[in-house]
Amino acid sequence: MHSDQLDTALHWQPPAHWRRVRSLDAHTGGEPLRIYLEGYGDIPGATILDKQAHCRDQLDALRRATVWEPRGHADMYGCIVTEATTPDGDFGVIFTHNEGYSSMCGHGIIAVTTALLETGVLPVQCPETCLRIDAPAGRITAHARIQNQRVASVYFHNVPSYVVELDAQVAVPELGTVRYDLAFGGAYYAFVDARELGLDTGPDNAAALIRAGRAIKGAVMASRRIEHPEDPALGFLYGTIFIDAPRSEEADSRNVCIFADGELDRSPTGTGVSARAAIHHARGELKAGESMQIESIVGSRFRTCVQRTVDYCGHPAVIPEVEGQAFITGRHEFLIDPADPFAHGFFIR
Repeated sequence: MHSDQLDTALHWQPPAHWRRVRSLDAHTGGEPLRIYLEGYGDIPGATILDKQAHCRDQLDALRRATVWEPRGHADMYGCIVTEATTPDGDFGVIFTHNEGYSSMCGHGIIAVTTALLETGVLPVQCPETCLRIDAPAGRITAHARIQNQRVASVYFHNVPSYVVELDAQVAVPELGTVRYDLAFGGAYYAFVDARELGLDTGPDNAAALIRAGRAIKGAVMASRRIEHPEDPALGFLYGTIFIDAPRSEEADSRNVCIFADGELDRSPTGTGVSARAAIHHARGELKAGESMQIESIVGSRFRTCVQRTVDYCGHPAVIPEVEGQAFITGRHEFLIDPADPFAHGFFIR
């Protein structure tokens, strides 16, 4: 078949009653981000948490249709861009995943900042462009380093991050007693030393890491209440992060995050390295201004440091700085045929 014949498909128009969702896709350190440009429409709400609740209660079919199969997959991640809900904000973000919606996402901040600047949605200022982003967990300030009119990297200052408990223990079926640190970096994680469990953190062991991560998350959730000091909607355990020795000489440590319903983060996890900055600062291992390089399961790296210390609702906390790189991977127009029995997706883990 000739290319001019195939070109007909590019100009074909679907029936008007089919729903269209358009996105710009990117990745940060290998972790995908599907940025929704069209399909959600205006989302009401005075705050980002209000807007997130509207998406969850009224528009969740769109999340399932574009995050789950057959248009997505079990490890897909999304970002709905909204207008800002603060007077000085540049825009707002609502993050989606296989289980629902997250309170914050570091790789998402890096990717959406890169994508909106490189596509001209927002103006670029050299040598750095600063964006004020309203996220469910609070204000995120992102800084894009500009080189040759491209975004070379993005670093952001996260919400206050703090330790809930160090060296806690929980009984986990098939794993025995597991020691973990519980900390918040925009979301709550249980941090576990993979070496203590004899777990390999390479990509070939992904299935075992997912099983163990889900088991530990379930055990911690069953054993304790997690309460956010300001908003009950943020008080939940997002995932388990396995810590390991690095495999690259350029890195200081390794993160493998299992979050939501068994999603495996390909990046080092921006909220996870934020919480690690709080943990290492609490242990006296990371002073303000000192940096760590943390690698992911695929070898990508985030730099993190303690930008400054703060008191957060009575908790000794840090403002973490996290830096990484993102790249645009494609543009998509998803079509939802109402006659399709899988129009709103299915999920297999």
